[in-house]
Amino acid sequence: MTTEKIDGVSVTTRANVYFDGKCVSHNLTYPDGTQKSVGVVLPAELNFGTGAPEIMECVGGACEYKLKGSDAWIKVGVGEKFDVPGNSSFDIRVHGEPFSYICHYG
Repeated sequence: MTTEKIDGVSVTTRANVYFDGKCVSHNLTYPDGTQKSVGVVLPAELNFGTGAPEIMECVGGACEYKLKGSDAWIKVGVGEKFDVPGNSSFDIRVHGEPFSYICHYG
């Protein structure tokens, strides 16, 4: 099931802008202190590092990703998720429509 709406959160209005604007996100804080981010990756091929483990949920568009240490590119679309280990990295490729996501971490 794809997350379409998030109620009851606090949103940081200042955008996180990465890779010369190819990735833009905003931080969300839930009443229980849980944090997530919502954002978009424009068409590009990028590498992201992680501190905490992450779950990337696709809510729009599609992407291909490759986890650190793997040679396999895996495609995900709307309603699909992928896990990224903590203290690691992943490559992401977006072609055509931007990739909109929710990043679950921490």
